[in-house]
Amino acid sequence: MKPLLGGKGANLAEMSRIGLPVPPGFTITTEVCTYYYDHKRTYPVELQKQMEAGVAAMEKIMGAKFGDAKGMPLLVAVRSGARDSMPGMMDTILNLGLNDQTVLSLASVTKNERFAWDCYRRFIQMYGDVVLGVQKREGEDHEPFETVIEEYKHKVYHKDIVDSDLTAADQQELVRLFKELVKERTGKVFPNSPWDQLRGAAGAVFGSWMNDRAIVYRRKYGIPAEWGTAVNVQAMVYGNTGDDSGSGVAFTRNPANGADEFYGEFLINAQGEDVVAGVRTPEPVLKLKEVMPKSYAELLKVRATLEKHFKDVQDVEFTIQQGKLFMLQTRNGKRTAAAALKFSIDMVKEKLIDWETAVLRNPADQLDQLLAPIFDVADVKKAKAIATGLPAGPGAASGKIYLNADRAVIAEQKGEKVLLVRNETSPEDLRGMIAAEGILTARGGVSSHAALVARQMGKVCICGAAALEIDYDAKTVTVAGQTFSEGEFLSIDGTSGIVYAGQLKTAPSEIITGMIGGDKAAQATEKFKSFNQLMKWCSQATRLQVRTNADNPEQTQNAIAFGAQGIGLTRTEHMFFEGDRIDAVREMILAETVEARKAALSKILPYQREDFIGIFEALKGLPATIRLLDPPLHEFVPHDEKSQADLAKKLGITTEKVVSRVNALHEFNPMLGHRGCRLGIAYPEITETQARAIFEAAAEVQKKGIKVKPEVMIPLVGFKKELDLQVAIVHDVAAQVQKEKKVKLSYSVGTMIEVPRGALTADEIAHTAEFFSFGTNDLTQTALGISRDDMGNFLLPYTENEIFKKNPFASLDQTGVGQLVKIAIEKGRATRPDIKLGICGEHGGDPDSVKFFHSVGLSYVSCSPFRVPVARLAAAQAAIEEKRAAAKAGAPTNVRSGSAAAPAAKQTNKATNNNKRNTNMAKKAAKKAAAKKAAPAKKAAAPAKKAAPAKKAAPAKKAAPAKKAAAPAKKAAAPAKKAPAKKAAKKAAKK
Repeated sequence: MKPLLGGKGANLAEMSRIGLPVPPGFTITTEVCTYYYDHKRTYPVELQKQMEAGVAAMEKIMGAKFGDAKGMPLLVAVRSGARDSMPGMMDTILNLGLNDQTVLSLASVTKNERFAWDCYRRFIQMYGDVVLGVQKREGEDHEPFETVIEEYKHKVYHKDIVDSDLTAADQQELVRLFKELVKERTGKVFPNSPWDQLRGAAGAVFGSWMNDRAIVYRRKYGIPAEWGTAVNVQAMVYGNTGDDSGSGVAFTRNPANGADEFYGEFLINAQGEDVVAGVRTPEPVLKLKEVMPKSYAELLKVRATLEKHFKDVQDVEFTIQQGKLFMLQTRNGKRTAAAALKFSIDMVKEKLIDWETAVLRNPADQLDQLLAPIFDVADVKKAKAIATGLPAGPGAASGKIYLNADRAVIAEQKGEKVLLVRNETSPEDLRGMIAAEGILTARGGVSSHAALVARQMGKVCICGAAALEIDYDAKTVTVAGQTFSEGEFLSIDGTSGIVYAGQLKTAPSEIITGMIGGDKAAQATEKFKSFNQLMKWCSQATRLQVRTNADNPEQTQNAIAFGAQGIGLTRTEHMFFEGDRIDAVREMILAETVEARKAALSKILPYQREDFIGIFEALKGLPATIRLLDPPLHEFVPHDEKSQADLAKKLGITTEKVVSRVNALHEFNPMLGHRGCRLGIAYPEITETQARAIFEAAAEVQKKGIKVKPEVMIPLVGFKKELDLQVAIVHDVAAQVQKEKKVKLSYSVGTMIEVPRGALTADEIAHTAEFFSFGTNDLTQTALGISRDDMGNFLLPYTENEIFKKNPFASLDQTGVGQLVKIAIEKGRATRPDIKLGICGEHGGDPDSVKFFHSVGLSYVSCSPFRVPVARLAAAQAAIEEKRAAAKAGAPTNVRSGSAAAPAAKQTNKATNNNKRNTNMAKKAAKKAAAKKAAPAKKAAAPAKKAAPAKKAAPAKKAAPAKKAAAPAKKAAAPAKKAPAKKAAKKAAKK
């Protein structure tokens, strides 16, 4: 249902189906959005009639009429609903249907003049912003409507008062001022016709799918532009009718730390947008128990029902109108990595989900949040705490403060660590939030825009630090008697909510200290134990091994502590830069004869041998893939005059000789020049020396009783003959060392596949190579013809125009470079069925790439030590997803014996089957609809019966299912007569 109705519409339909009090409405499907963009922003001809039918159904249920200037007018909320939740990125309009006539009838029927004018003022503000484009201009830090409100308050009351203290007369005057602002900014009169308003609102919501912040968000989270959004049109319910009403946002558990506690906020006498906008700091939802105990008790029941039904933590929106509860939205709650970990572990213990589902619930690309540093304890003791706020995104962040998103982005691009500081954030601040290390706001709560987006991004965040006085014009923040200007440092602890002056040092997280340092106190923490349990589950599920890229014993030990199963890449050239050994390397490069070169190499040999001994000992029998010298020689020689003169002096040769040799090494395109196996072919003594260092080290470690499994890797092979020449040298040296040391060594020789010809002739190369390791960094460069170091000049326009969905050097280009990988695998296995296959580029730590490598049947991926847990989780998820897909397709499969909740798995299968059946029914309903690709309202007209609130209650705020959802609705139509929703409505009416 979600692909058609969007997440919001589908979940509203589902809440209605299970008997929760949901206001009636209908959903204009995502297909209409696609039609809208495919047909020059026009609608299917059938849409108007279908919308009229949907509105008529709502009128019947609500006992109100759309545009009625004599009785109770039906007002509606128009809200977006993407398939994947995109909080705050697209647009919402509330109270639609008000005009100069209907506002009077609303005031008359409700006998509440202030409420009516408050709704009208809100409507003009939202419609003016979203539909008419009355937004802040360049250089303005405040929204224009908010500026009008603030100026009015100070003019009339000489101080800043809360909106709920404004009188009916105040609201009426603000309506007049807002209309003047609209006329001034747009040159148009504010529309009076409710139907014109509705059509304009639907178009604006569809239009918001392509607004800048939505595009930035989709790009960050990989949401396809072609999905489109649905539009939910739902009868309004009102939280702003007085002190017995209110609106709130809540999570069924704490999304910041994972605690099993009802977590959220509400505002008395307010509409829902007030809560999430962050303009007022709300009250904790637990306080609702004191002011509205009956509604709170009902909300707790809803909390339990939703978690039991969806088997996940839910993010809900609700409105209480004159004591009656309405549910306006539910969706899977965005969460930090720490919360995701705790949720998944706890829900397995509660038998809500099985352990495989728990593994899938932890986003692999967020896992490194758990490894992020915390503030150093000693530094915190010395630091000055200047403010406290609500902890909304855990972690520690220090940075230079910036009060504007654009300036924050510019500073970050210069390499600065940035904190974005605002009174409250809005979706327009998204780019700045992405650039920032952390976010600090003076207003807003834990469900505000800043908190919600920060949690999803894994950013450190503190909201509602009320002591902050932010002056956007002066670019200063004043707090605790101190004034901080843009560019000065503050530090924020998103776990405790404390703001510190200056820059604080950071320390490793308890998971790092527990795993790598063996700290007992860290190992006793719940977070460490939960992380450890998750990694154990990953080991149970995974087929794809995870190795590490390591060049020394310390890196090797760290990676093994994280669960690496060997080394997938040791770069021997990195060892050359330690200490004074670089002088011997340079002597070798400057040598003019083979004898002189061998003499220099004999100085390098003991260094390399000792390095390999340390690595083999740290591995304790695990395999190590060691790449022979790869970079071009010019990278090892000095290029400035002073360093060249110093080198000449050290080597006892003339500076002219050094300069001449350096110039001779210059290449126009060094990455495609004299490097990799080409060096070994031109200077076979280099290959001999490196091979001898590897085998002598292996012999020494093996004599200590430690197993050694060296895998010698020849880089940049494109021709079989290249590999043959190098492998012959390696085998010859191995035989010599085994004879000299009187040992039998187990080793293998293979190659890196990193040029297209190597991939395309892999069947030939596999006759010699015992393994392939895909060097996806260079394979991407050579396949795309793009330099990794120079692509920054055009990466932005390429991603903005969606030529690249993602940076191809960060996430593998699966349709291009990925095809070369597939070809090489197929050809390599055709020649050598048991060939070992791995990957050692940066892509080895990217979750999407890891899943691709699993799907094509690689043996292992290799990544940097601190990315090992991420790769392990992604590999386990790939295995579980593959297994579940096979089970869904009919292949036999079983829940693993380690599962804590086999019954939950059965329920999941049942739910999947139901969803499949519902989707099929929805498709059939779609065929009957008039619009070929996008006829909404029949597909989208609400089965209002299912969702009827009490007639007594005024209109409501969110979309119930639609006739496209009416397929399931028909099925639910029979029960709907005795439907739980109807019962809920009756109960509410009695109350």
